[in-house]
Amino acid sequence: MSEGSNHILPVIMCGGSGTRLWPASRDSMPKQFINLLGEHSTFQTAVERVTSPDLFLRPAIVSSNDVRFIAAEQLAQIGAKADIILEPIQRDSAAAIAVAACHAARIHPETVVLVIAADHVIDDPAAFAASCRAAFEPARQGYIMTLGVVPQYPATSYGYIQPGKALKGTEAFRVDRFVEKPNSETAQSYIDQGFLWNSGNFMFRADVMLEELERFQPDILAAARQALESAATDLDFVRLNEEAFKRAPKTSIDYAVMERTERAGVLPVSFSWSDIGSWGALWDASPRDEAGNALRGNVEVVEARNSLVHSDDILTTVVGIDDIVVVAKPDAVLVTSRNRSEMVKELVVSMRAKQRPEASEHIRMYRPWGWYQRIDRGDRFQVKRIMVQPGGRLSLQKHHHRAEHWVVVRGTAEVVVNQDVVMLHENESVYIPIGAVHRLTNPGRIPLELIEVQVGSYTGEDDIIRVEDVYGR
Repeated sequence: MSEGSNHILPVIMCGGSGTRLWPASRDSMPKQFINLLGEHSTFQTAVERVTSPDLFLRPAIVSSNDVRFIAAEQLAQIGAKADIILEPIQRDSAAAIAVAACHAARIHPETVVLVIAADHVIDDPAAFAASCRAAFEPARQGYIMTLGVVPQYPATSYGYIQPGKALKGTEAFRVDRFVEKPNSETAQSYIDQGFLWNSGNFMFRADVMLEELERFQPDILAAARQALESAATDLDFVRLNEEAFKRAPKTSIDYAVMERTERAGVLPVSFSWSDIGSWGALWDASPRDEAGNALRGNVEVVEARNSLVHSDDILTTVVGIDDIVVVAKPDAVLVTSRNRSEMVKELVVSMRAKQRPEASEHIRMYRPWGWYQRIDRGDRFQVKRIMVQPGGRLSLQKHHHRAEHWVVVRGTAEVVVNQDVVMLHENESVYIPIGAVHRLTNPGRIPLELIEVQVGSYTGEDDIIRVEDVYGR
């Protein structure tokens, strides 16, 4: 029996920025890495759903270069291991799945692949695993399977699938047709006719997907294959070749293959599922109090109903208003009606056009060594709080326009300034002159925290000249 023939290779798609969940989700920390529900991010819970060794092989993660260290850190937090494949640029799901199929074919041409999204919420992991087992046999027979969710209400934000003839000896059906997101009246008619939500979770044999891509989208397949064959190993990541990958046309797997192939199948599933595409969708998926409110963090409400109110820090209060969304972050506050929360995407587009940094960046920015958070900024100065993980090391660098003062508030710091090396402990400080080559390392076993005060004519992040970097940036 071929290697992996009785197991499934999970591939977790980890791209996208989730702009409809701004201000919590931004390019610097997209929604799949945020703890929107429970203690773990949706990325972590997606990984946990596909780690049973009796059913799944070692997962593969397809991610963007910008979030590679966040993905690696969150895998480590839950004790999981995976192959992380980095897309140099976004080319939508067809190119990513083409890479996944090529990756799987290296194990064996008939490896069965499960493609899932990192930002989906499924409340019953056991039911999900049972569905994967049920979809496995028709996938092994050569069908490209989709998990079709039995609709709970006439959703207008999901595509729908019309099941056709039953696949003999299985619980699955052929797909008669895929349909786009409908209006409310059409959605209800689809439900009445037995249509299913298109969850965007696919299962297929690697060779079958490669054959269909060759048939319908040979340019995408050629680009993906060359990008993987010419990929470079960077630390624990597989970095796709950018020159090859950018030749792939930008389109979804639905348009590229699923709506054109005669090999599409669907397995009806009844577990609760959501892609958390908006704050309204998060309210649907969240536990709520007796008044229908989904409350999280430092919040208080009086005479408010059916609302979502989240605050990480500042006390946020709502009085006498129903059906709203209020999300408070240290640098931005969102207020919208719950039924129009999908319009947040338009707000983000508008803010980006005005070059507002809050549209894409949090005040806490994560790096492979830890994070930094802006505390204050003014003319010719900036103050940051910096955390360096045990063993973490910043790049050897210099600045042309600013000097820096570092004050350790917790842990131990090893600091290089030109030719000098000093060890700093709590309440000790060091001065970094303009132009000095310097580096910060945490040699200890607890997180290092310090306050950085920058003074100079320019304090932007692009005034960093890296001389050496262990993370390959």
